[in-house]
Amino acid sequence: MSELIPSPNIWEAPDVYEVENRGVDRGHVIEDAMRSVLDWSGRDVLDVGCGTGYHLPFFAADARSVVGVEPHPPLAALAAQRISGMPSVSVREEGAAAIGVSDDSFDVAHARWAYFFGPGCEPGLAELERVMRPGGAAFVIDNDATRSTFGQWFRRALPSYDPRAVERFWQRQGWERERLDIRWDFDSREDFEAVVAIEFAPEHADLILAEHPDATGVDYAVNLWHHRY
Repeated sequence: MSELIPSPNIWEAPDVYEVENRGVDRGHVIEDAMRSVLDWSGRDVLDVGCGTGYHLPFFAADARSVVGVEPHPPLAALAAQRISGMPSVSVREEGAAAIGVSDDSFDVAHARWAYFFGPGCEPGLAELERVMRPGGAAFVIDNDATRSTFGQWFRRALPSYDPRAVERFWQRQGWERERLDIRWDFDSREDFEAVVAIEFAPEHADLILAEHPDATGVDYAVNLWHHRY
């Protein structure tokens, strides 16, 4: 396996990241948009960078089978615990660029804030070409840093990030985009503060919380990139 690139939020605070997962897109805007491209009901689904497996049971409710791929051993172990007793779901401790399955294994692939961040992810895209069946669809969900309150925070925290360059990368690969407006909402101020603290360096987290003293959530824009095979 190639060297892993740490993901500090979920690697260092999986319990808080679980809170974040519950608070992102409670209206299922992302999943509804995916279904409009290709519904996974009765199909074989791949979740790339599945982390603790948060989305695996959701897909398993309708899919024929679901495979979660996660390269970080502690997270893969948590994902395996989550789906224990679910015969149609499995977890593989592998990276996106080398998935140990046969060619043409999946109808739908899903990667949410994992691995596919633009230039540099070409090995994973090549692996998708191998494992996806003709007629299948792959989906990549990432931040749209050009808009929304969360996007403003993201740009301020990462001034070197060039969202237009990322967009041009996906367009060159022949992927299409849906711009989606979702919410980032939490049950309490305490949860909101905890999630902000794992997503941003302390100086940026402190500024965000000072600017939004009573908030428990904000508007959030994402890009849903998708490609048919």
